[in-house]
Amino acid sequence: MRVMLIVAATLLAAPAFATGKIKCTVAAADMKPIEALKAELTKQGWTVAKAKVDGGCYEVYGVMPETGRVEAYFDPATFEKLYVEQRGKVLFKKG
Repeated sequence: MRVMLIVAATLLAAPAFATGKIKCTVAAADMKPIEALKAELTKQGWTVAKAKVDGGCYEVYGVMPETGRVEAYFDPATFEKLYVEQRGKVLFKKG
């Protein structure tokens, strides 16, 4: 029984942790709507498959016109591109 409680607690806590690739510290009040990011990326030629919050940043899974399928992170206040990865290979990392 105790093991099941520990496993359940771990699973419930897991979504709170980010992947560790990138972190953002933007207050919720300063975050632009994620739908606005998806619209902006679509205007730039992206095909957005999924977008969510991860590590305080906006994480997007989609297709970039130049490189194909990617996982990318954006600042939720400015939509600045912070990190882009394709199949484990880092294509872009800010600073």
